[in-house]
Amino acid sequence: MRSSHIFRIIIAAAMTFAVLGMSGCTGGKKTLIMATNAEFPPYEYYEDDKMVGIDVEFAKAIAADMGYKLEIVDMNFGSVIPSIQSGKADIAVAAISVTDEKLQQIDFSDPYETASQLIIVPNDSEISSVADLKGKRIGVESYTTGMIYASEIEDVTLESFANGLQAIDALKAGELDAMVVDGEPAKIYVERDSELKLIDEPLTEEEYAIGVAKGNAALLKKINKSIEKLKTSGKYDSIREKYISAE
Repeated sequence: MRSSHIFRIIIAAAMTFAVLGMSGCTGGKKTLIMATNAEFPPYEYYEDDKMVGIDVEFAKAIAADMGYKLEIVDMNFGSVIPSIQSGKADIAVAAISVTDEKLQQIDFSDPYETASQLIIVPNDSEISSVADLKGKRIGVESYTTGMIYASEIEDVTLESFANGLQAIDALKAGELDAMVVDGEPAKIYVERDSELKLIDEPLTEEEYAIGVAKGNAALLKKINKSIEKLKTSGKYDSIREKYISAE
């Protein structure tokens, strides 16, 4: 399964980067290149060979509203922001939390989603609050805000992983005491695995936004206009409800 996924990434990247130098004209329609990491349900992930998720559908709706054709490049999460900085992609849509550090690297749209960092533990764990994480072994996904906030916990031993599923495997194997990950993916992991549970207290609250290159005010203005339009019309809510049940 892993090798076939890598093959999909290579093919998608090859097809997409082939058109980057064209500045985006496909059949007379401008192309918007989106960088993402499709290992983060319900925002971006694969169903068989098709990339789906809230961010994927929302980005397609934004591109259509702007009159663009959307091309999506799947890559490691740590490569998403550098791809914007280097000009290999136009927008970063990957459930990206806005932080002061990231604001020094790229510019962000208006936020489109409020999120939280939740804590996953084994069912028999005695951890029941953020305070209980002191001195514990915590798994996180690399380059995420979860990694940043978890590193601030006193005496913690932090283990970073390429994706959430690897951290889940380590947690179930007894190599970790807890895992910190964004709220909606955390809920999916726990729903799919009867050996795991969430603790009630979130580690932090944050917002997701779309990233663009520093100084690209024209593109940012168009994106913000489309975000406002799609949220006001209820389109974003209808996309979100397809993947997240009402709480």
